[in-house]
Amino acid sequence: MSSDEVLTNHSYDGIQEYDNPLPGWWKWTFVGTAVFSVLYFMYYHLGAPGRSIYEQYDRELAEVTRLQFQEIGELQPTEATILEYMGKENWLKIGEVVFKTHCASCHGRHGEGKVGPNLTDEFYKHVRKLEDIARVVQDGANAGAMPAWGNRLHVNEIVLVSAYVASLRGTNVSGGKSAEGNPIPAWPSAVASHEPQTSAAEDTSPSETSD
Repeated sequence: MSSDEVLTNHSYDGIQEYDNPLPGWWKWTFVGTAVFSVLYFMYYHLGAPGRSIYEQYDRELAEVTRLQFQEIGELQPTEATILEYMGKENWLKIGEVVFKTHCASCHGRHGEGKVGPNLTDEFYKHVRKLEDIARVVQDGANAGAMPAWGNRLHVNEIVLVSAYVASLRGTNVSGGKSAEGNPIPAWPSAVASHEPQTSAAEDTSPSETSD
């Protein structure tokens, strides 16, 4: 043992250790990773919406899915269309991404309400029927407090985000903002909306012939 090698004062099973401190660069690297992990967590998990890798994936997925808009053409913001896409999970996912990208800052990430009203209860301020959601998204409301998105979103995005917002009704997210507006009738069922209409004069029974 050289003169500059110092043993520690403790031993394990008769084995003593040299008192060799960790290199300074190793210590500072460890401190740096600890500090970086805190900043990383704050930026990606506690920061503004849309920064987590999951939300980035959702946005990229939505971008790819938007290329499929040619499959469905240009949707119309009608009650029947919104009802139809409320039942299509793959398209409703695009509506969720549009909501979290553009609407979460005012309405909360889960629709619980912040500056904007709670979208998860049974009370509405500017909506009386289902298609009113699309109208409010497109044209805005409350003297601009709710901005108009008609010139910034594709009409299909308006329909899909409207379907997503409609799907939030009645989820009553905990910690949600107090109710604003008035209760309105329940959304019509998709089945009733698509039920075929026949006139009284229309004869749908097979014709009968006499012998």
